[in-house]
Amino acid sequence: MNYNKLRDGNIGVRNLITPIILASVLGLAGVAQAQETKNEVDSVVVTGKRVSEAAIAVGTDQATATVSITREALLSAPAGITGLKMLESLPGFNVQANDALGMYEFGNSVTVRAFNFQQVGFLLDDIPMGRSDQFGGSPIYRYVDNENLLRVTASSGAGDVSLPSYASLGPIVDYFTQQPGETAGGKVSQTFGEDNLTRTFLRLETGEHKGFSAYASGSVINSDQWRGPGTIDREHYEGKIRWEFESGDLSFQTVHNDYFDYDSPSFTIAQYKGTANDIYGRKGRDFGYVGYIANLPPTASGLKYSNANYAQYYKFGLNARSDHLYGVTLHKDLADNLRFTGTVYYEKKDGWGSSGVGYDTALGYYNQQKAVVPGLNAPLGLQFGISQIDGIRKGATSKLSWTLGDHKIEGGVWYEDDDYHQLSNTYNVAGGSPEGAPDFSQPVYRTRNYTSKRDTWEGFLKDTVVLADGKLKVDAGFRMLSVDYQMLGKRNREDFRFSQTANLRTTWEDLFLPQVGAVYTIGRGQVFTSYSENMSLPRGADAVYYTPATANVPAPKAETSKNIELGYRANHPTFNASVVTYYTSFKNRLQSFSEYLPGTTTLETYYQNVGGVHAYGLEFSGQWKPEALGGKIYFNTNASYNKSVFEDGFSIRSATGVTDYPLKGKSVPDFPEIAIQAGVTFEPTEWAVINLSARHISDRYSNFMNNEKTKGYTLFNAYIDLGEGFNYGPLKDIKARINVDNIFDKDYLGTISTVVTGAANYRSGPHRTAQITLSAGF
Repeated sequence: MNYNKLRDGNIGVRNLITPIILASVLGLAGVAQAQETKNEVDSVVVTGKRVSEAAIAVGTDQATATVSITREALLSAPAGITGLKMLESLPGFNVQANDALGMYEFGNSVTVRAFNFQQVGFLLDDIPMGRSDQFGGSPIYRYVDNENLLRVTASSGAGDVSLPSYASLGPIVDYFTQQPGETAGGKVSQTFGEDNLTRTFLRLETGEHKGFSAYASGSVINSDQWRGPGTIDREHYEGKIRWEFESGDLSFQTVHNDYFDYDSPSFTIAQYKGTANDIYGRKGRDFGYVGYIANLPPTASGLKYSNANYAQYYKFGLNARSDHLYGVTLHKDLADNLRFTGTVYYEKKDGWGSSGVGYDTALGYYNQQKAVVPGLNAPLGLQFGISQIDGIRKGATSKLSWTLGDHKIEGGVWYEDDDYHQLSNTYNVAGGSPEGAPDFSQPVYRTRNYTSKRDTWEGFLKDTVVLADGKLKVDAGFRMLSVDYQMLGKRNREDFRFSQTANLRTTWEDLFLPQVGAVYTIGRGQVFTSYSENMSLPRGADAVYYTPATANVPAPKAETSKNIELGYRANHPTFNASVVTYYTSFKNRLQSFSEYLPGTTTLETYYQNVGGVHAYGLEFSGQWKPEALGGKIYFNTNASYNKSVFEDGFSIRSATGVTDYPLKGKSVPDFPEIAIQAGVTFEPTEWAVINLSARHISDRYSNFMNNEKTKGYTLFNAYIDLGEGFNYGPLKDIKARINVDNIFDKDYLGTISTVVTGAANYRSGPHRTAQITLSAGF
């Protein structure tokens, strides 16, 4: 890893793409001529270039609330948008991001029903992803390019019992990639957008030869940060080799992702409004790190850069990641009614993140450690704090499916070994200057040097039986989950200070987590219901064990949940829809506490189970293509009402004693009660598709005590696809796509870093952004 990758950033000047693109969209919409299209009144599904099959769109035959984002919708989104941000179009999912594409990793957040990002299970072609932590985890957005996806299927309340995950408390999101094509060729696209955005994508296909086929793809994206100086850069590569034989198929797939960015800060409402007396005069939605070195008064005699505000200089906030995933999957018919599926996978990661550390903070920690930790150096001004991470995750899944009369019996096992290492230190820089290069021969203090290990195994058994002449389908199954966790090494500054090494071990397991469900077909409609119980690894398990050994804190219990759903879905020639009501009970919720270390004034944070949360609500998803509009216009809507509330309060120890927080009945922060995504699509000709969509998020509280909240907002987005069926020479299906997000340039607060009480930190939503993508096949 190259720790000297300190590249000069420049503040991007917003260009004139937005007004040009807006004029194009509105102009074409105004002059588009109507054209006769086939009326699919006899079809059992709605049809259209951007309409999903009902079995996918509303989860036909599923016992749980299951909806999907299809390939057509994925390809209509802005080029380079992350697979995580695409979830905002699904009912119940509140997705917030720092930028229009969701690329800045620390700006992403997701809430659904009673759960957040770290309590949702993610899979890629049935390969279970690791924890979703941005620092050291395996968040799904590092492993997919939208052009390679076939669909994204999400269950907001209860994923299938057969899907492996130690993170899920019910919600599961499964990403499925395309198979290699049958004919040789490829696809290329080029994107230009605001903030100096460029993105290049290339996919090459070998075609099928005696059962063998393969593809390889790559994308490179570069952009300025939209607020503050610095850039975001990503290189992403995917590949798959498939061999199809008489009784099954064997495939190998791989993903490689390299990422580098400059940080973008969060801020309080006071800073946003400009009432915080910011030394740099920053305020508003563009609040970012500073791109220049100010002449600030020193706070320590003789040290020019001792003022802590120099830590706001952007070149000290950096992130770099490198992730590699390999998987081999076999599907094999062992008999006419017996099928085996097995996958082995291997993931390797490394990276680092840095930040500026002010003089007074560094001096305090240096004085605590200097007598016992050899080789430390006194701070010189502004210091360079860096955390290095590396890890290997490997595992295997296997499943047997046996059809016996009206029964389909499935069973399987999953094993995973996840080893993760973190090393954190703070160093001097040349002259203590914000422009100084880090001097890795001059450590100022040590923070962490530990290894954590997760050994996970899971087993499941499920029976699906079809009754009542095929009208009734009943699922009944259970899974067994066991996670053995171990942490070894120096977890925090106090371990270095007291010359101690932690060796902690805990096992979380539940050997009976049931799930039952049923689907009953009535004409073209279905009634469905399900009940499930889930257990997950405690969120941020490493952070749980950062607790200093001087604090007598027991290992937390695993978080658990119970989910109940009842719904109805319909599939008619001109519309399909699904509506579901649910109740979720979430127990053993982890909450951070603070305690003073004995004999010191140092306040340390630790975690403890503090009760539960319950949520209830209603979710709707549907699409409609009215005959009266000649089959040229269709509508889609996803809407949800969600009420998530605390069941218990808790206490926090402070310098003045114990403070009680009576939270019972208060709303969980960052969970909007209302979320709506709606759109209208117009196909004026065979070669054009125009879409206008709106997304509304209602008010959200930012702290547990519900005494600060941010206003709701509504955003409008549009896209237009041009060029269906246009060929030129060796190029086929030449197209242009224009995307405009936040058309009316709404100023709003998006991502929230919630707190117990007081002022939370926020990230503002991005300005109006636009891009144009030119693509072709060959």
